[in-house]
Amino acid sequence: MVSDQALTADRVTSWQYSRMQADEVEEVVAGLSERGFIASVHRPALNRTCVRIVLPGGAEALWDTDGAAGLEAQVMADGMLVGFVPTIPGSADFGVQQTIDAIARAQYVGGFM
Repeated sequence: MVSDQALTADRVTSWQYSRMQADEVEEVVAGLSERGFIASVHRPALNRTCVRIVLPGGAEALWDTDGAAGLEAQVMADGMLVGFVPTIPGSADFGVQQTIDAIARAQYVGGFM
């Protein structure tokens, strides 16, 4: 049986992890905005944040929505998946600046950019 104290510790750790992620996402968005991208913080679920980039033609790239290791994107238009960016090799170890650079250089599969 798991104690209430252990459950509370797990919740605190989970909150701290998601908060750190949110701070990093905000830094990435700021860096992309400085480079001229229309970028924002997107919250697809409770305690989850990702980077949203507006693409030409009205589509959007949602970066790192699944919380898995590695940087990848889904390209959405009108709520439908229309393209993607496969996981970038080595991106699980990227810092904020490397993440900004990778997103800025991304080639989208599905006819966007």
